[in-house]
Amino acid sequence: MALALADMPGAMGASMNLPAGAAGATTLESKTNLLGLAKEGQTVLGHCAPIPIGRRRSVWQARITSEAGKTVALVTQGQMVL
Repeated sequence: MALALADMPGAMGASMNLPAGAAGATTLESKTNLLGLAKEGQTVLGHCAPIPIGRRRSVWQARITSEAGKTVALVTQGQMVL
């Protein structure tokens, strides 16, 4: 669940920062650290931010938290410009 939630904003961030003429972006790598649990039925929140954004590669880190603010997962992914 954490990877699915974190993959979308990382991919969208990479796509929104493509240089002119780029065909798109693709995920090079993705690492998920599961740090806790969210109770069934509880809403989880995701926040994604770039670490660096380069011409050919960007790295994004997503933090998934429970309603109580506890970190449930930390996901880092690298995106490559096509």
